[in-house]
Amino acid sequence: MGRRARIVVLAVVGVVIVLVAGGYAVLALTGDDPPPSPRLQGAPAREDAAPAGAGRWHPVAPAGSFVGYRVDERYLGVGVRTAVGRTSAVTGSVTVDGDRVEGADLRADMTTVHSDQARRDDALRSRAIETDRYPSARFTLAGPVALGAGPRKAKGTLTLHGRRAALAVTVRGQRLSGGRLELVGSAPIRFASFAIEPPSVAGVVTVSDHGVLEFRLVLARG
Repeated sequence: MGRRARIVVLAVVGVVIVLVAGGYAVLALTGDDPPPSPRLQGAPAREDAAPAGAGRWHPVAPAGSFVGYRVDERYLGVGVRTAVGRTSAVTGSVTVDGDRVEGADLRADMTTVHSDQARRDDALRSRAIETDRYPSARFTLAGPVALGAGPRKAKGTLTLHGRRAALAVTVRGQRLSGGRLELVGSAPIRFASFAIEPPSVAGVVTVSDHGVLEFRLVLARG
């Protein structure tokens, strides 16, 4: 292949890459607005209701339990969009005694995490969190934390992308009418702590090197 032909081929390839990346940017920027950060939203129990007894509680998916991520995507020359992906496939248990969470061991099926863009979700199967290789995530609480509508600080360990790292969580909680508990919270995450390489599309679409883990858990005893 002559020099002129190589230049033409490279130019065509470059145009295709830009068009693909640009098309992805337009698709993403015309998607749904990101959902708000999780907040306490259930009907609280009466103030004179008895505290929760000691025991294990489990997430109830139909009641609105989920875990997920929130991260910024930057589109060259276009703007920034906040991407949010969530899954209700959360299992495990939370140990509660009165108005204190004594422990937690929770798992999420990462293969079921969905955002407003199927293309983004498909990309995460083989890139970034690589859900095909690492299908689950796990969080364990390191120490007790009081239940309360105001923010409480808690520490734990997150296993994600085959790596473990300490995590500082801000959590709020309340007892709900009907004998359930509600916990919401978030934690900042630096992807390098979990050997996650932020994906990029030809440098036109780039993902921030940090994000937020967020959750809402509606818990039933049993």
